[in-house]
Amino acid sequence: MRDETVAKNYAETLLEVADRNEGLEIFGDGIEMIARLLDENQSFRMFLETPRISVSQKKEVIQSVFSDKLPVMLINFLVVVLDKRRQRILGDIAREYQILLDQRLNRMRIEVTIARSMDESYQTELQDKLTTLIGCQAISDIRVDPMILGGIIVRAGDMIYDGSLRRKLDGMRRRLLMTNLHPVGDS
Repeated sequence: MRDETVAKNYAETLLEVADRNEGLEIFGDGIEMIARLLDENQSFRMFLETPRISVSQKKEVIQSVFSDKLPVMLINFLVVVLDKRRQRILGDIAREYQILLDQRLNRMRIEVTIARSMDESYQTELQDKLTTLIGCQAISDIRVDPMILGGIIVRAGDMIYDGSLRRKLDGMRRRLLMTNLHPVGDS
């Protein structure tokens, strides 16, 4: 089985467990915290992935370190992941869980690129407009990229709306280059 399929199966199971226990978002925050730790802390990643440390030692550490930070059923899930030796796909499981959670809660993550940072009131207004346009709760990830010069680029799922000034100027340049210009006075 491919890692992506396995991660999705684990994420579906975790969603079911979360739904029956302390809550979908609490589990989402917890699995996201574990995934961030794996990305940002090389020692933690090596600890979980090295075969030199026994699974029982890894489980003990996970249970003692996270007992007051994560729901018990999420810790139990992590223990099962360790038992099945799937800890290297925990980041994939977290990503798949977030996708499933967003579907369940009728929301969509949208990447917004702008040329300059915007104030909070404009961010709220943009969020509201995007929510209205897509018909579900928009969760915006706003990035600043001065290279787009102005305007906005919105990525929502497979759709990309490029309203950047750079794209508009490039389009104008292409049209001008394709136009046959006649010298003044020619008819």
